[in-house]
Amino acid sequence: MLRPAIEVALALLALCGLAFYAIALVSARHFLRTLKRKPTSSVSPPMSILKPLKGADSETYAALRSHCVQDYAQYEILFGVNDEHDDAIPIVQSLIADFPHLDLRLIVCSEVFGANRKVSNLIHLLRQARYEHLLVNDGDIKVARGYLREIASSFSNSEVGMITCLYRGESAATLGSRLEALGIATDFIPGVLTANYLEGGLRFALGSTLAMTRTALERIGGFAAVVDYLADDYQLGERISAAGFKVVLAREVVETSVPPYSFSQFWQHQVRWARTMRVSRPLGYLGLALTFGLPWAIFLALVNPQSSRTWLFLVGLLLTRIAVALTTGRKVLGDPQIIGDLWLLPLRDLLGLAVWFWSFAGDKVSWSGERFRLEDGKMIPMQRSGQPAKSVGVEEASQPQRR
Repeated sequence: MLRPAIEVALALLALCGLAFYAIALVSARHFLRTLKRKPTSSVSPPMSILKPLKGADSETYAALRSHCVQDYAQYEILFGVNDEHDDAIPIVQSLIADFPHLDLRLIVCSEVFGANRKVSNLIHLLRQARYEHLLVNDGDIKVARGYLREIASSFSNSEVGMITCLYRGESAATLGSRLEALGIATDFIPGVLTANYLEGGLRFALGSTLAMTRTALERIGGFAAVVDYLADDYQLGERISAAGFKVVLAREVVETSVPPYSFSQFWQHQVRWARTMRVSRPLGYLGLALTFGLPWAIFLALVNPQSSRTWLFLVGLLLTRIAVALTTGRKVLGDPQIIGDLWLLPLRDLLGLAVWFWSFAGDKVSWSGERFRLEDGKMIPMQRSGQPAKSVGVEEASQPQRR
């Protein structure tokens, strides 16, 4: 009696996954149609780019340089580090020397306002920013020459409070790095596109690009409002949306370099992201169980290997899953690695389901060499004894200052 019930449950879960794949394909094709539309606005307001940095690798100079060669009239770039000995400092100094005509500034943000050091840096950088229009992205993001122009075109609509971008991952040669990049292209991005399509826009934002007006940011309490949250990008987008502004998904796709993760580092990063999403959006996170169509179909075939219909269903679902991967990875993101890594897709999906289950096993995460406990999306720093450590208040930093 138990086996038929398991088969029915697995079949229903797999069918839900198949439905998700179908919606993801429709959503991706809808986004592709938007790529064919010409920008209707030539708005190009002066823009302040805020770049919080920590450490550097072989790709950092190229990523930062891509922001220095923008086909855009007026912008400044403010680079922020926590430590005056940070490895990113020589790279920023080289950029300042290489581009003397640009307004590039390095700011050491030694005072810490909360658990999230990146957001703490942004509080410092915002105080020095000159312009109303702001753009934040991570230090490993590489962009095309028309990036700022494309972002700025969306600001012609006064209802827009934030603009964000899709991104693709350029992986290193390790298995963990390739699995990470594959997950971005074939799992995370289809989810973003589906949310954008079904909800008629986004209610959150991606850290690859957080472009916003200072007015919208001040409406939600500035960066200080999210200085203790791990998913600061999600929180900023959600709060700006809740304040009545639109969050727009730009046509531009940017690129990030994925570190050469070992398998254990890949697993740790995935668990950190999963637990962050679980506490940030609990109902939506529970619903993710219905999107793992391929793993559920694999389990169904293993439970009932004698049924030819079960194997035919698995093959059909696998082909649909591959279609989603190729549509989002190749057509939407332009990721050249997808075809070569397609054979890893079943493994990546099985690991994704395992991470989903494991995310419920605790509320602790590791980030930048530190341990935190997550509570309502906030990071509570942990001492070695397991007791929460005190963090610095942010009241003093909550009022951004214009120059």
